[in-house]
Amino acid sequence: MLEFLSFVPVSIMAALVISNLFTQHLGHLPSLNVPYTIATVPAVIAAVVTRSLLAVAVVGIVALAIIRVIM
Repeated sequence: MLEFLSFVPVSIMAALVISNLFTQHLGHLPSLNVPYTIATVPAVIAAVVTRSLLAVAVVGIVALAIIRVIM
């Protein structure tokens, strides 16, 4: 049971990330949210390297801020 519960935070985080990567349009297929998708790449790299939720959040926020300034 404890091994099963260890996957809950991963599945919740994956659901939150995936839901933000797509924009819903009524009557049409969801479209890809390009700025969020680009900002996800450095955040995932930070997650793999540091395994720290704080580092992932900071890198993701900074990456999205830079992308919004550029676009």
